[in-house]
Parts: sequence; C-alpha cells; structure tokens
Amino acid sequence: MSSIEEYMLPCLNKSVFGIDCTGCGAQRSVALLLQGNFEAAFYMYPAIYSIILLLVFVVFNLFFKFRHDHTIKIGLIIFNGVIIAGAYLYKMFYIFN
Repeated sequence: MSSIEEYMLPCLNKSVFGIDCTGCGAQRSVALLLQGNFEAAFYMYPAIYSIILLLVFVVFNLFFKFRHDHTIKIGLIIFNGVIIAGAYLYKMFYIFN
C-alpha cells in the first residue's frame, strides 16, 4: 500500500520561487493528525488547531445562530492570521537563516 504523501499536492510557490508559502506544511499536518501524531502536526503547521477550531465554529454556526457570532468569527479569523503570520516569520528568520 502506498503512502498518503505520494498524493499530496506540491507547493507551487516553493517550486517556482524556492521559498515556502504561508500554507506550506498544512497538508502534512493534516496527514499527521489523521495518523494520531498530534505534537508533530503542531510542529509541522502551528495553526492547524486554531483552523480546526474556526472550522468547527463555522459549521456549528450554520445550524445554530446566536448573537455576536459574526464578532466571534472575525476574532477567530484574526487569531488564525496572527498565528499563521507569526509561524511563517519564525520559520523564515530562525529556521532558514
């Protein structure tokens, strides 16, 4: 049986420009989550858990509407953006230097 990594999409930004994009590692992180390796999934892509939280909230909000749900969604999106940008900057400055 073949590995799931054989079916992953390559990063176009990395193949064209030679540097990682802000989403590099997300596919492998999901694969690690599905294998039950939660710590490695976090190290591969630190925003994986906050993205899952956002997706769970959005799906929950499709069925149950309540007050201030728009504010919570915007807050979670900003939170995800900060984590993604922070992890990307950390990777660019400390790992690739």
